[in-house]
Formats: sequence, structure tokens, C-alpha cells
Amino acid sequence: MIVIPGPSSLNLGAKVAEIAGCRRVDLDYKTFPDGESYIRLREAVAGEAVALVHTTFPQQDKRLIELLLLTDALKDMGAKKVTVIAPYMAYARQDMRFRDGETVSIKTLFKLIEGAGADQFITVDLHKESTLSAFTIKAKNLYASEVIGKYIRDLNLKSPYILSPDKGAIMIAKRVAEIVGAEYGNFEKARDRITGAITVKGERVDASGRDIAIVDDMISTGGTIASAAKMMKDRGASRVMAFCTHPLLVAGARERMKTSGVDEVLGTDTVESEISAISVAPLIVKGIS
Repeated sequence: MIVIPGPSSLNLGAKVAEIAGCRRVDLDYKTFPDGESYIRLREAVAGEAVALVHTTFPQQDKRLIELLLLTDALKDMGAKKVTVIAPYMAYARQDMRFRDGETVSIKTLFKLIEGAGADQFITVDLHKESTLSAFTIKAKNLYASEVIGKYIRDLNLKSPYILSPDKGAIMIAKRVAEIVGAEYGNFEKARDRITGAITVKGERVDASGRDIAIVDDMISTGGTIASAAKMMKDRGASRVMAFCTHPLLVAGARERMKTSGVDEVLGTDTVESEISAISVAPLIVKGIS
């Protein structure tokens, strides 16, 4: 098998190739003055099984176009099988029609990926796993809670409590807590569908003198994490750390969380950034196998 690290997942793709013991094929790529993408494979792929690792963090639309161009090119150049690995899948939160007239964006993108020639699709902590049913090809969702849990366990936190900022991430908190050997719970979050404003209500947690690990699939603006952290610090938590699979961290998220009491923010390399201390490469290698 050949592993191709896409332009948005150069480090992660290289790790996947190394762990899997596979040959890596690099790309030539650039952006034209008008913003269009140019991509060229440096080696032939005819007759090969290919794993393309390319995440779709902001600028999402550009990354998605690159993903489609690469997938189509691989099939056009004779690849025997193309496994598309999008560690972070953009538009996944638009998985149903909340208001009349809305697009169900994630289903549209899945149709495009399959139409471009993907034989298999793999992602990590998709917002709603059931949306993979839009594919007719084999599709798989991997859980980053395994690597996040092991990372937190090795930190030897003081009387740790694993906290989900909303009910949607409670299974992440549960899986992490089982690995760490800790208690877990969740907050209640409500989002206004029109304004996007978020309100958080907290369950009673005895946080006095404890280390709190807030875990979520994604941190975007950090508003929910900030609200949860403030509650925990108000209840006497000695330290609050935030962990996520997809660290998008837009619109001043890190400063917002810091001022609300978050002592450290760490994520995985589904989105490669300076806080991506936890790698999902081992999960992807197992998923490919």
C-alpha cells in the first residue's frame, strides 16, 4: 500500500506511513494567484492500493476541493483502490435540516467524495456517525477517545474528573474515563438555532482540589468549554484542562478559554496545530488494516 499525505496533513500522513511501514508518495502543490489549487503526484500509482490522508480544516472549501481533485486523479492514474482518510470532516455538523430550506451539507459532500472515486472512507470522531449511511462504499468512523484517554492517564492528574461540556459528547467522556479510571459527567448545553448563542447549565460536581479534564470532539470558538471551566473553577477545581479531537480554535478561542479558567488546551493532529500533542496515526493505521 502507498500512503499519500495531502497538503493539509503532511505530518500526520508521514506518521501513518511510518507506523504502517508503507511507501510514502509526496506531492507538488501550490496556489495560483487567483486562489485555485495545483496538485501533482510525484510518482505513478497504477495498480496500487492508496491511502490518501487529507484533513479538511479551515479553509474548508479549499481543502475539500483538494481532496476531490486528488481522489479523482488517483483513480484516473490507475490506482487499484483509494481509501480516503479525512481525519477532520468539515460540514459534519450540518447533518440534518434544522430549519426549512437548509442544505444537508455533509450528505452532499459524501456523495461528491464517492463520486470522485473513493473506494473506502475513514474519518475520526464524526459529529454524527449515522450520516455515514449516505455512502454506498465502506465507511468507518474512528474514536479518538482511545489515544486521548491514554494521554490523560499518563498525566497522573490529581483526583481527576472527566467532564463532557454537553450530552452530545458524553460517550467520549465515558470512554476516556474508563481508560483513566475516573468519574465522569456532563453539562447541559443549548444553542439558539438562529443566533448561535450557547447557554450552559452544570450538574453538581464536587470539584474542590481536583483536576478537571473537559473532553469534546471539537473546540471551535471555545465558548462551551469556557463556560464549563468557569463553573469548575468557581467550585474549587485546582486545575482545568481541555482536550479535544479537532482543535479548530477560531475567533479567539484560546484567549476566551484562558480567561475563563482553562489552564491548558490540547488536541489531536486531525487538525495540525501547535497544541496537537496527541496523534491519531495509530488509530488510522488500525482503521486501514
